[in-house]
Amino acid sequence: MNILQNHIQALVFCAQSPISIEEIQRCLQESMGMEEILVSDVLEAVEAINEQLAESGFAFQIYAIGGGYQFLTKPEYQDTVSTYLKHKSKKKLSASSLETLAIIAYKQPVTRSAIEQIRGVGCDYALHKLLEKELIEIKGKAETIGRPVLYGTSQKFMDYFGINHIKDLPQLKDFATEENTIGQAAD
Repeated sequence: MNILQNHIQALVFCAQSPISIEEIQRCLQESMGMEEILVSDVLEAVEAINEQLAESGFAFQIYAIGGGYQFLTKPEYQDTVSTYLKHKSKKKLSASSLETLAIIAYKQPVTRSAIEQIRGVGCDYALHKLLEKELIEIKGKAETIGRPVLYGTSQKFMDYFGINHIKDLPQLKDFATEENTIGQAAD
């Protein structure tokens, strides 16, 4: 394994969140005293690392996620990791928090009043819990009367759900089933 690959592994391993190509380049250039490290060199090294991990049968590899790279467990070990996390996680999101989070994810940026209009009930507590867990963040203020706060999903949300962009969320049409369709003629 070459030196560049070792340094990239160390960076990805120590990063607490996905590390971008630019961060990898900057750190490598500074620590190794190199003038320029090309994006293609970093990408080739990541690919070589993943090939070596696959050949050796490791349960993890480097994945592109959240605008950067991170070591993650391979999908075939999901059940084992899920069991561990289920036992470790004592506090889960309530149904109302999940509903609020889904509305924010699909309608962002969105105001509290818009969320409440969709849900039909107040959502102050759910918003507070989601902000506390850093799954959502304040994206600014609306240009309407009273300038209400706009909410949107955070990078932690992207990391937690394993998506790179909000467009990677399942489309609402993917959830529709024929038995829930309204307006079709009966046989």
